[in-house]
Amino acid sequence: MKLKKPSYRNMRKIHAYVFLLPFLIGFLLFFATPIWQLIRFSVSTISVPEQGGMELTFVGFRNFIGLFTTEVSTPATGNQQYLRIFIDENVRIFLNAPIMVVFSLLAAMVVNVKFRGQGIVRTIFFLPIVTGLPVVHMLLSATTGADIMDASINDMFIGGPIMGLLMEYTFLPLNVVSFIAGVANEIFNLIANAGVQTLIFLAGLQSINASLYEVAKIEGANAYETFWKITLPMLTNIIVFVIVYSFVDLFLTSTLTSEIWSYGFARNNIGMGAALSLVYMINIVVGLLAMLFVFRKVAGKYE
Repeated sequence: MKLKKPSYRNMRKIHAYVFLLPFLIGFLLFFATPIWQLIRFSVSTISVPEQGGMELTFVGFRNFIGLFTTEVSTPATGNQQYLRIFIDENVRIFLNAPIMVVFSLLAAMVVNVKFRGQGIVRTIFFLPIVTGLPVVHMLLSATTGADIMDASINDMFIGGPIMGLLMEYTFLPLNVVSFIAGVANEIFNLIANAGVQTLIFLAGLQSINASLYEVAKIEGANAYETFWKITLPMLTNIIVFVIVYSFVDLFLTSTLTSEIWSYGFARNNIGMGAALSLVYMINIVVGLLAMLFVFRKVAGKYE
């Protein structure tokens, strides 16, 4: 009996499942079990019996309630309520992530310009990424006084003459001026952590067909129109990836990660640490979906 050949639509579905199979296997083997254990620990108190091992006592949502009512952070983060820390970290990340994406795109466009010695400039620009950003950051702090630079920028903008000039001559509200000052205060860290995103954008820019720009030039489009009508729409998928990377990377460097470690290894309260981890993970997923939703709404105007 001759087997019927699958339709083109069904073959596409089969190919999609084949490509997803490695991820599904890896997720089930290395992620599903830890997530299930995290959920179990977050609704339990954990003790060590005399015979060894771990003993879990179900307490429901007591860990979550205590996390936002009675628990405070470590002295390193100022002994604050965790609700206050979550609000501050979300505000910081939601403000810094778009700035980092925009800066990375502008840096990639500058590096992508053709000029003599382009290869040397790119090598110097991306060398910190290859050697490791934490190492380079420490070297810069030791050799160029990055901490002193940050302090001087902070003194210049926050409570300094520049902030006074902005408030006096631009008539901007205090919260807007404070936001500008906060961005300027974080500029060194933003530049130090934007290298990977710049490299991704550079690859995306070089993948755009040059004939599109030639046609636009023949039609009389200027650089501004070319960017909004060709470059930005062609980079939409790349921008989504960079947003996801920047958002998750900022969350991973948050002070909350050290608080989770503190509960598990310093305070010996695994249940509370698991509850904090679960809330933190949900916060990342919900925040990322919200940011992608906003981007899709904005980017839909240029597609």
